[in-house]
Amino acid sequence: MKSGGFSTRKLTIMALFVAIGTITAHVIWFPAGPARAYPMQHAINVLTAVYLGPGAAGLIALVISALRNMLGLGTIFAFPGSIFGALLAGYLYRLFRKDTAAVVGEVFGTAVIGGLVSFPIAKFILGQEAAAFAFVIPFAVSSIAGAAVAFVLLRFIPRGRI
Repeated sequence: MKSGGFSTRKLTIMALFVAIGTITAHVIWFPAGPARAYPMQHAINVLTAVYLGPGAAGLIALVISALRNMLGLGTIFAFPGSIFGALLAGYLYRLFRKDTAAVVGEVFGTAVIGGLVSFPIAKFILGQEAAAFAFVIPFAVSSIAGAAVAFVLLRFIPRGRI
């Protein structure tokens, strides 16, 4: 049965990834400059990009970010710090069909794009003093750690039809 282009099986797998990403957010994290590093969010981004595609990966990142904020487990920076990486990881994986492409997309999308998008959020919405590149390094640390975890997991999780 289809629901908006997603099969029941795919929606169920997406829900499982959301649950895993939300649960691990408060368990596995470390401070990284002005932001918190949540490497498991980035691992989830790469895994969903490879197994489910860019649209599902972006949606899962959005839902996890929203849940983390509602539960007090994250900040507003969870949104740009996850969504751009998930989308770019999915698109690069779709384009090249290589795990490394998904990893590069996650790191670049999160660190560079998400990091730069976080600057106006910090400055104009939150009123914090921040340099334009203040979030790039912390986001890079988090996304590199999570993408590395996903890269290893991809060696052990079988590729099947979802």
